[in-house]
Amino acid sequence: MLCASAADYAADSSLEKVLPIAECAGDWSMEEKVTFYNRDTLFDRIDGEAEIYFPYGFELLVSARYANKQNPQHAIEVDVYKMGSLIDAFGMYANYRRADDRAIKVGAEGTINSSQLLFYQDRYFVRMQATGTLSIEKNVFFECAKKISRNLPAGAGRPKELEAFSIPAVVRESERYIAQSLLGYAFFPRGLMADAMTGGELVQVFIVPADSQDAAQKDFKHYHEYLQKSGSKVQVTTSQDRYYLEAVDPLYGNVFVEQYGRYLIGTVKIKETAAAKQLAEQLRKRLDNSPIH
Repeated sequence: MLCASAADYAADSSLEKVLPIAECAGDWSMEEKVTFYNRDTLFDRIDGEAEIYFPYGFELLVSARYANKQNPQHAIEVDVYKMGSLIDAFGMYANYRRADDRAIKVGAEGTINSSQLLFYQDRYFVRMQATGTLSIEKNVFFECAKKISRNLPAGAGRPKELEAFSIPAVVRESERYIAQSLLGYAFFPRGLMADAMTGGELVQVFIVPADSQDAAQKDFKHYHEYLQKSGSKVQVTTSQDRYYLEAVDPLYGNVFVEQYGRYLIGTVKIKETAAAKQLAEQLRKRLDNSPIH
């Protein structure tokens, strides 16, 4: 496998010290040496997935394999990704997190199942996977994760951007950060999403932050035009300095979108417009207190 260039290694050799050099946990010891991957060689490590990381500011990956001394075929592969920022590291973590995984207290947030442990801390995303076996004792995963966490910068906990979703309806730990094309639409360059419960109905809410109010209006206009071209009947309402859009999205069903300052606030897969407006109002108040940059 190809590793990162000597220049990358010299520039970030401290990343090697993040991994436990001798043992990860108990009888689990490192095989050979750690391997580095940069943007040019990441495909050698995760062919087919590498492009997912680039919009999130991927810089460098350090990887190692820890085999069980009693059964060398059983191993843990540990990958520590240096991303562009805290919100980027969270974005990758949320991309792989599964709803049925158990939450654990490591890093800013972490989850674990029988074959994988994930967590993020500061601008680093850590992914640990079982290989050669379908499951590994969770205490082994956890012990290894704690050692790695101690070697990473302490960080500042969860991204402040997630505070916008601190409303009763949002399902805890369903938040996601999409660094490119929210909802799959290029005119929504980046944004945050979460699941929410309203009136016994599971819906999705999202926030698209723009650089300015004018930019947000352009994003709103582009979405309006897209919906019209798709054959959807679009109702637009203006109220003071805000614009509201109601329509049926061809991919997401009933949608409500509000342009508020430099933000677009939206709800998809929702039946009742009144409920969508209530969610938007709650999100607006959170954005006033915790703006997204």
